[in-house]
Amino acid sequence: MCVCLCLPAPISSLRYGRLCEGSVGLTRSEGFGNKAEQREWAGPGRAAGRCSVGAGRGLAVGLGSAVPVGSCRAGGTMPSYTVTVATGSQWFAGTDDYVYLSLEGTAGCSERHLLDKPFYNDFERGAVDSYDVTVEEDLGEIQLIKIEKRKYWYQDDWYLKHVTVKTPLGDYLEFPCYRWITDEKEVVLRDGRAKLPRDDKTQILKQHRRKELENRQKMYRWKEWHPGFPLSIDAHCHSELPRDIQFDNEKGIDFILNYSKAMENLYINRFMHMFQSSWSDFADFEKIFVRISNTISEYVMQHWKEDFMFGYQFLNGCNPVLIRRCTEIPKKLPVTMDMVECSLERNLTLEEEVKQGNIFIVDYELLDGVDANKTDPCTIQYLAAPICLLYKNLENKIVPIAIQLGQKPGPENPIFLPSDATYDWLLAKIWVRSSDFHIHQTVTHLLRTHLVSEVFSIAMFRQLPAVHPLFKLLVPHMRFTIAINTKAREQLICECGLFDKANATGGGGHVQMVQKAMKDLTYSSLCFPEDIKAKGMDSKEDIPYYYYRDDGIRVWEAIKSFAEDVIQIYYESDEVVCEDVELQAFVKDIYMYGMRGMKSSGFPKVIKTREKLAEYLTVIIFTASAQHAAVNFGQYDWCSWIPNAPPTMRCPPPTEKGTVTIEQIVESLPDRGRSCWHLGAVWALSQFQDNELFLGMYPDEHFVEKPVKEAMAKFRKNLDEIVSAITERNKNKKLPYYYLSPNRIPNSVAV
Repeated sequence: MCVCLCLPAPISSLRYGRLCEGSVGLTRSEGFGNKAEQREWAGPGRAAGRCSVGAGRGLAVGLGSAVPVGSCRAGGTMPSYTVTVATGSQWFAGTDDYVYLSLEGTAGCSERHLLDKPFYNDFERGAVDSYDVTVEEDLGEIQLIKIEKRKYWYQDDWYLKHVTVKTPLGDYLEFPCYRWITDEKEVVLRDGRAKLPRDDKTQILKQHRRKELENRQKMYRWKEWHPGFPLSIDAHCHSELPRDIQFDNEKGIDFILNYSKAMENLYINRFMHMFQSSWSDFADFEKIFVRISNTISEYVMQHWKEDFMFGYQFLNGCNPVLIRRCTEIPKKLPVTMDMVECSLERNLTLEEEVKQGNIFIVDYELLDGVDANKTDPCTIQYLAAPICLLYKNLENKIVPIAIQLGQKPGPENPIFLPSDATYDWLLAKIWVRSSDFHIHQTVTHLLRTHLVSEVFSIAMFRQLPAVHPLFKLLVPHMRFTIAINTKAREQLICECGLFDKANATGGGGHVQMVQKAMKDLTYSSLCFPEDIKAKGMDSKEDIPYYYYRDDGIRVWEAIKSFAEDVIQIYYESDEVVCEDVELQAFVKDIYMYGMRGMKSSGFPKVIKTREKLAEYLTVIIFTASAQHAAVNFGQYDWCSWIPNAPPTMRCPPPTEKGTVTIEQIVESLPDRGRSCWHLGAVWALSQFQDNELFLGMYPDEHFVEKPVKEAMAKFRKNLDEIVSAITERNKNKKLPYYYLSPNRIPNSVAV
């Protein structure tokens, strides 16, 4: 039933929904239905831009109908569309604002319709609302829909998931949105079928595509945070970011709040301000160590002094990316056969062991010359740049056989050996573990996952419109990445940020490290199998317990297979890849701004084949998901026992043998305050986000085509098989490796 009304103002006795744009206003408050609602006439002239009753314009009101603004028509059969609107389920996703819809087809455009049901609270959080939209004549094939939001009472952002339109012929069209509509804004949506630039034939679709990118490029601007860094987003704080990429709840990613909560949950807040106060001995560290039975962290605490545990972490700890096969003993590490003979088990010389591939090396040269933290004048902090030589024994375990704590050999830079005094050897290993922590935090984790993924994210938003198949493929893997990095620059790694409190590379050292590490940030180093092979670590027979490698390659192959399936659907040939101007602009943005145009990075400037495109997309998705998971979520497991991963050292490295005591070691380790800040940090960083989306989970349906959904189902099946294999392998293991199990790999860098 449709009722035609012309309403003078005020009318205080009637209560409808948001009836019209006339001079009669409505207020809404909570209390009716799910969001209990009361509506009261507020008097004339409340909303700007409404139709004037004095001008003789009326209002058509129908139950569950959309109201054409400024028109009133009776009689006749007119084409009717059913419009279904889905509102997001996150906090504050609903709106009380006025929402209007217009349809634009090949044969014409509809009027502007107010979406409203009388006596009903529209667009509540998680709601799916349907409306009948009647038009005067057939619109032809629907190409675009326009959604407008106008303020009702106060600023009320709205998260629109998607709109479904049922045509008069019974066809269904999906219009994905998955965006926030803020203030008095509007969005113009295309249907969910992915299209390359070459697929758009009409001027209106080409113009929509171009305008979307123009608007995005104004919102997503590049900015240099520090010289030599990959460029990042032009925003000083989280609140300056575009609403679509902000966290739903900013408090949830407040580093200061989360660290404080972590320390409270770990019952260590009583120690957090005790800077300069040393622990008494190793057992004293247990006062802040949370023992969780049968966990990796407890096993580390029990075995951290042992050589096998020291070596194992290079393979499967939270920084399993540095170890490489040694093909030649470097001149700067003058190890002799006499030094290591007692550690070798095959009756071979050191040179023969090297030739057989049994010697491995980890070199922390990047730390050489980096300034230690000087933000606390009461505590002098120290860094070292050690070189560690390792050996694969007859049990195929990797164990250390020589450690030099500086890059320049000499009398004051001795080579420490397992045959040395117990505390000499232990302190040398502690220095290596501390150096490993610094490289992990700043290079492996920050630069090579967070900052690189932010480059991918910004370039995607700037160069790929929402209708592009690669945008639809990549956007779940860019979720919250720009936001978490912006928050980190705001609170964590900024000057006087939280990073400065406990880390020896705080106060600017971490900046120097990123600048130095950029020269090694190459495209090939982000190609997982290629990087493993380049380090000589690819043989499963020679190195059987390298689970990071084994699981990583399986996940890489699953992602690559998925990317290939999607590419086959939209790119029928290599020529189509070459002709995709938006893809080429995306690739160029990453090269020019992310890699700063450095040829040495090996990043492609253009992509010419489907094979290369599949690899490129795999690099992006793997880095944002699997690589980040591998180096992030094990931090509490491996770094919560402070002596195993000291964030700072308070005494310089030893310059001679035979003088180290247990007291000197404890005095070198972090004080009580820094230990607590460190423990709170690794706890907070190891937690998944609320409502985390793991690899293969795509609740936002950006793709609507059946072939792509089949490719997604195949991808999930492959991932499930990997999960089963990893679960079976880990049974009864004292040190299970699960960081690359797909059910523990978030889709994106978001913590």
